[in-house]
Amino acid sequence: MSEDAPSLEALGRAVRLLRQSRRLAQDELAVRTGLHRTYLGGIERGERNPTWKTLATIAAGLGVSLSQLVKRAEDEARNGDAP
Repeated sequence: MSEDAPSLEALGRAVRLLRQSRRLAQDELAVRTGLHRTYLGGIERGERNPTWKTLATIAAGLGVSLSQLVKRAEDEARNGDAP
C-alpha cells in the first residue's frame, strides 16, 4: 500500500459520509458536481487522488466548504478504520 493510501482512504470516507448524511446517491452528487459517478466512487474508495479544484467542486456539491471537507477527512484519518 502506498504512503498516500491512508489519507486518500480517509478523504474517501469523509466524502461518502457527507454524501450519505445528505441522503444523496452517487448519481445525484455526480449531477451536482459534473463529475462522473465512477470517478466519485473511486474517490470514496480511496483509489483516486483528486485535485484541490475537484475537492472544492465536491465540497460545493455537498453543501460544505472545502475546509469543512478537509477537516472531516482529518477526523477520519485520526479515527483510522473506525466506522
